[in-house]
Amino acid sequence: MESTRLLRTGVIGSLVTAVCCFTPLLVWGLPALGLAAWLGWIDYVLLPALSGFIVLIAIALWRRWSA
Repeated sequence: MESTRLLRTGVIGSLVTAVCCFTPLLVWGLPALGLAAWLGWIDYVLLPALSGFIVLIAIALWRRWSA
């Protein structure tokens, strides 16, 4: 049960982060909200978040296969 929830969290987080990384969603959305100054920090947050969610997926799959 726990590995299923961990896997679901990893997949959803990876998809959301990938959409924000590889599409101009944040580049258009942040200036519309008046937060254009945050665009300089976008790579420092999104790329580690994406790698963290991928690690979550790997841990969940490893737990599922070892059980």
